[in-house]
Amino acid sequence: MNSFLQKLSIALLICVQCNLALAADKVPELLLYCGITMIRPMTEIAQRFEQQEAVKITIAQGGSEDLYQSAKKSGVGEWYLPGEPSYRDKHQAEGLLGDFVTVGYNQMALMVQKGNPKQIKATPHELLRKDVIAIIGNAESGSVGQESKTILDALGIYSKVIHAAAFLAPDSRSLLNAMKKQEADVTLSWRATGYFPENAALLEVIDLDQQLAKPQALLLIQLNSAKYPEQTRRFMQFTAGKEGQAIFRKHGFLDNQTLIDQ
Repeated sequence: MNSFLQKLSIALLICVQCNLALAADKVPELLLYCGITMIRPMTEIAQRFEQQEAVKITIAQGGSEDLYQSAKKSGVGEWYLPGEPSYRDKHQAEGLLGDFVTVGYNQMALMVQKGNPKQIKATPHELLRKDVIAIIGNAESGSVGQESKTILDALGIYSKVIHAAAFLAPDSRSLLNAMKKQEADVTLSWRATGYFPENAALLEVIDLDQQLAKPQALLLIQLNSAKYPEQTRRFMQFTAGKEGQAIFRKHGFLDNQTLIDQ
C-alpha cells in the first residue's frame, strides 16, 4: 500500500509539474478590432511585436461601427482602431473605450480608373456627373461612408449623391473591389488604399483640398475588456513609436508627427 501511495504521489507530482509547464508556455492571445483600411500596417506591426514579446495577436477586421458593436457584444478584446476619431466620441460614454494613442492619419480622396479615362476633376461634385457611374460607402457601417457623408454634407450634396449612386458599399475594400471590376468610374475612399499594390495597378488617386478632406486621426484605443493590460499598453507604445510609424508611412498613411491644420 505504501508503495502504491508513493507511486501515486510521484505521478501526481509529475502531473502538476506538467500542468505548470504548460501554463508557463501558454502564450497570451490578444485581440485587435481593426478597420479594414489599416489592416496592412497593423498586420505587419502585430507580426513585429509578436517577435519581440511572447504574445499572439489576432486581428478582427471590418467596418468601424460593426467592429465596435462586436467588441461591445462579445466583451473581449484589447484594442479598437476605427477609421476616424468620431467613433470614440460617439461611444466614449458607454464605458468600453479607455486610453488611446494616435498612430497616424486617414484622409479621403477620389478614386478613378487608371489613366482617369472620364477626366474626373478634384472635386466631389464629379460624383453627380450624368456620364459617370459613382459609388460611395454606407455611413451606417464604416468610417469610409461616415467620412464621405461629412464631406458631402459640407458641400450640401449628400442626398443628391446618395440618389445618384449606383450602390452603397459597407467598407473601403468593397468600394475598391467594385472599382477594380470596373463596376464604377469614381468613388470616395481613404487615399492610402489607392496605394496598395493590388489597387495601384488598376486605380488612380485624385487628392482633394485638405480643407475639405481633413486628415482624420487614427486612434488605437485600449478596451476596458483587455485581459493583458501591460502587453496592451506596450503594443500601443510600439505602434505609435518609431518602428510602427515607419510601417504606417510605408503603407501610404500620414504618420502621427504630421502637422494638421485645424
